[in-house]
Amino acid sequence: MNTTFEKVDALNGLITMQIEKADYAENVEKELKNFRKKANMPGFRVGQVPLGLIKKRFGTEVKAEAVDKLIREKLYGYIRDEKLNVLGEPLPNEEKTPQTDFEMQDDFTFVFDVALAPEFDAKLTKKDKVDYYTIEVDDKMIDQQVQSYANRNGQYVKVEKYEPNDMVKGLLAELDEQGQPKDGGVQVEGAVMLPDYMKNDDEKAKFADCKVNDVLVFNPSKAYNDSETELASLLRLKKEEVADKKGDFSFQVEEITRYQTAPVDQALFDHIFGEGKVKSEEEFRARIKEQLAEQFQKDGEFKFMLDLRKYLMERVGKVEYPETMLKRIMRLNNPDKDEKFVDDNFEKSLEELTWQLIKEQLTEQFEIKLEQADVLEAAKTVTKMQFAQYGMMEVPEEVLNQYAQEMLKKKDQTEGLVTRAIEQKIAAKAKETVKLNEKTVSLDEFNKMFKD
Repeated sequence: MNTTFEKVDALNGLITMQIEKADYAENVEKELKNFRKKANMPGFRVGQVPLGLIKKRFGTEVKAEAVDKLIREKLYGYIRDEKLNVLGEPLPNEEKTPQTDFEMQDDFTFVFDVALAPEFDAKLTKKDKVDYYTIEVDDKMIDQQVQSYANRNGQYVKVEKYEPNDMVKGLLAELDEQGQPKDGGVQVEGAVMLPDYMKNDDEKAKFADCKVNDVLVFNPSKAYNDSETELASLLRLKKEEVADKKGDFSFQVEEITRYQTAPVDQALFDHIFGEGKVKSEEEFRARIKEQLAEQFQKDGEFKFMLDLRKYLMERVGKVEYPETMLKRIMRLNNPDKDEKFVDDNFEKSLEELTWQLIKEQLTEQFEIKLEQADVLEAAKTVTKMQFAQYGMMEVPEEVLNQYAQEMLKKKDQTEGLVTRAIEQKIAAKAKETVKLNEKTVSLDEFNKMFKD
């Protein structure tokens, strides 16, 4: 077998593979013998079909499969061994490949088009300068986080008198035109409402300062601006059954409950950070400040990577690509899409390709090696952030590991975590290499950068 490479121009190449019978004959013979052991043909017992008959019947098909397998194995091996920087998949060149007849031929020639990666320098030095932002943690942020923890860990308590945002529960009864309980009218036991969320201020005002056992008269249809969905939910009817429920209802207040935020005390400290780990409000606020600083550091790292990408993309400038070849690859990879899809997405795909090639150069420059432990750590970081959204800051290591391992079982998530882990390593090395233009900003100033 003879494989050669011809560089057509700076961005395109041809790989020619010349295959002789000796390259695949042994594999064909082995496969036919294996096939014979299982072959079931009329007039012969299983495994006793003459090999000559097997060859006559299935030889051409087996030969074609053996040659195809050989091509796939040797083609990519050649690209790897010759260190060809190829973009995408090699594609058959039908014009230069002689017509193939597997039944009559023993020797074959196959020619493949390959797209070559453009050459440019994206390596970093101390001459490169990139912004790096640190978000300042102020007392207002800490106050808000303390309040958030207190709100999140509060509880509902029963009260005697209604105040805004309280929840009321009681007997709801439809009234007739004389203000009396309507014969056969709707009655809802244990009806629950949040009057403060009513859309009509006049109806909402009827609940002001009400007490347990008070009986109020209000109009639910007006209260919710004739919303059939909300009215049906309150009256426990189907939407089509509420069209004539436009009148007044009585409501006997049986229970008023109020959400009471948790006190900032030892119980809250223990719930958020673990028993005995924080022993005073001062320590509580200090730990919160550490949390916010850690979170904002991750945000700063994310922004640094965005700025590094922008800086390097601008430094590299316009990159020439083998566009005809890449469009062929894009069409083959998206068989369910039309030509418009390729045209609409091609420039964006080139931008992402340039960034991928830049990252490959940086990975090589910094001698970055990605281990399974790095991907697991990335999964644990994502898991930790997800728990933090629900106020769970001190998650046991075994729980983080369990959730992270489940995440790694999903291919699409694993690919994203691999990308995340590599970029984190690149960012860490880049920070050590380039000159950082360090800036301290407020959270509002930082967030505005993502709105421009």
